[in-house]
Amino acid sequence: MYLEHVNLVVTDIDAMLKFYRAAFPHWRVRDKGYGDWYGKPRKWLHFGDDYHYLALSDNGEGGNRELEGHSVGLAHFAYVTANLDAVIARLNNAGYAIAKAGSTEPFRKNVYFIDPAGFEVEFVEYLSDMPAERNLNREMNLQHAQQQEVM
Repeated sequence: MYLEHVNLVVTDIDAMLKFYRAAFPHWRVRDKGYGDWYGKPRKWLHFGDDYHYLALSDNGEGGNRELEGHSVGLAHFAYVTANLDAVIARLNNAGYAIAKAGSTEPFRKNVYFIDPAGFEVEFVEYLSDMPAERNLNREMNLQHAQQQEVM
């Protein structure tokens, strides 16, 4: 089993395509059309490869949740890459800056960007093929240990 797609409601599909085309130059618009969502017209498209895609629908209302806050909702989603530096370079060249540096870990590196709709997107490169090393989170374990010492 694997995640096939994420459906994001946005206000500007073209702006989203600019961001995700920079991140994933091998992806394409797989399908698109017009529909009605509970009485409201919308344009939609599927952008991805043969196995995974983003479903984007326009005509969204309001803003995304405050990422620094504690409101219920999507915090971020992540993509694994074999070359994080290349993803960063493509996004920087397209005009997007890193929003947040990732944690310092020996077996992975990661960064966060904010897409045009306000979703936080993490890009991660693993530096080990061993799951125990890839999933190790030294920074979080250290913070937890320090909190326990205070108590």
